[in-house]
Amino acid sequence: MARRFRPDPIDAAMLDRVLAAAGRAPSAGNTQALDLVVLEGPATERYWTTTMDQQRRDTFAWPGLFNAPVLVAVVVDPDGYVARYGEADKARTGLGEGREVWPVPFWFVDGGAAIMAMLLAAADAGLGALLFGVFDHEAAVAAALGIPAGRRIAAMVALGHAEPERPSGSAQRPKRSIDDIVHRDGW
Repeated sequence: MARRFRPDPIDAAMLDRVLAAAGRAPSAGNTQALDLVVLEGPATERYWTTTMDQQRRDTFAWPGLFNAPVLVAVVVDPDGYVARYGEADKARTGLGEGREVWPVPFWFVDGGAAIMAMLLAAADAGLGALLFGVFDHEAAVAAALGIPAGRRIAAMVALGHAEPERPSGSAQRPKRSIDDIVHRDGW
């Protein structure tokens, strides 16, 4: 993850390849209830002014993040999943009855897969990227970006040409080994 970017724009064809990767990610029932709201150049300021007042920006630990030339809001449509799973070929699941019956909200699972596909495509293109949440700013960001009611912002992705930086505190945490992660033939 990059937290410091050069303000240089991303080549349009390169950006389109990164964004297109999201559309190739898995989608439960081929629901395809994913949208990307892409802010480029000066339009990224709309996000930052919605989520941070000037005092917070002046003391923000990662000011190079504000240089990212592209911000992508990854938007999912829970009702699209409910509608899809209400169709004849999926109705037997009972998941078409409403959001609340989904034991795992697959709109976020699929949104995460789309995000990962974009992050991998960005790395493949030699770009830096950062995944970050909107948390308690979701309603304000959705309003600022004109996102329709009922849609959810799964996360934001910053894209651009990365600059060297100091690692975050989280990067200092040791990674779990493959032996700690993999449980063969059961837990």
